[in-house]
Amino acid sequence: QVQLVESGGGLVQAGESLRLSCAASGRIFSIGAMGWYRQAPGNQRDLVATITSGGTTDYVESVKGRFTISRDDARNTVYLQMNSLKPEDTAVYYCNANINSWGTRRTYWGQGTQVTVSS
Repeated sequence: QVQLVESGGGLVQAGESLRLSCAASGRIFSIGAMGWYRQAPGNQRDLVATITSGGTTDYVESVKGRFTISRDDARNTVYLQMNSLKPEDTAVYYCNANINSWGTRRTYWGQGTQVTVSS
């Protein structure tokens, strides 16, 4: 069984930084694209950043220049470095990954980690 476990969320003040991690475990043959999403109360879950297996990245406009997504394939882990945080970044952050497990490829989600930015 494949699991994604996020860590690194917390409460910070505006302008500070956080680094989120998401580690995949289980019977993993390969991992394709990975990404981070966020969901604020009353809102839908929105894409924040993605990274392909080749390392190509993409970001939602509101985080460009502040957030950096990266991956360590040896550790089956994706990271989100968040700098210059703003109160509007407050949300539950979820990672996802497209994983080949036992010959079946599907998208898996983590349980979410809370990020709160105070003004």
